[in-house]
Amino acid sequence: MEKALFIVGASIFGILGLIHLVYTCFSDKFDPRNLEVKEAMLNTPPRITKQTNMWQAWVGFNASHSLGALLFAAFYIPLCISHFDIISDTIWFSVLPSVVSISYLLLAVKYWFKVPFTGILIASACFVTAAWLVNT
Repeated sequence: MEKALFIVGASIFGILGLIHLVYTCFSDKFDPRNLEVKEAMLNTPPRITKQTNMWQAWVGFNASHSLGALLFAAFYIPLCISHFDIISDTIWFSVLPSVVSISYLLLAVKYWFKVPFTGILIASACFVTAAWLVNT
């Protein structure tokens, strides 16, 4: 049961990360509805450097965020499938997914919308339950 919960939670992260990456790089879903905002972002560098603009930073942050979720899933799914004993015998590897997913959940509550919040809530419930089962 614990193994399945870890895999389901990590799979949700992987799916959300992949969708987010596709939307970021291959669609206009993250473009602002007000095109003047995008134009302003394209013409505004951040204070830290003039080598980029706010639009490029926005796309880069979204893409790297997606890659982080994909990497998380790409690490935990094979680890669960092939080496579950590492997770079940090490509190760090059994609790880390709960910490990561709850951190994402807090971001979702404050900054995101219903779909990622719901997915991350389900993944968090899977991870917390799995960690509790493994460590009791």
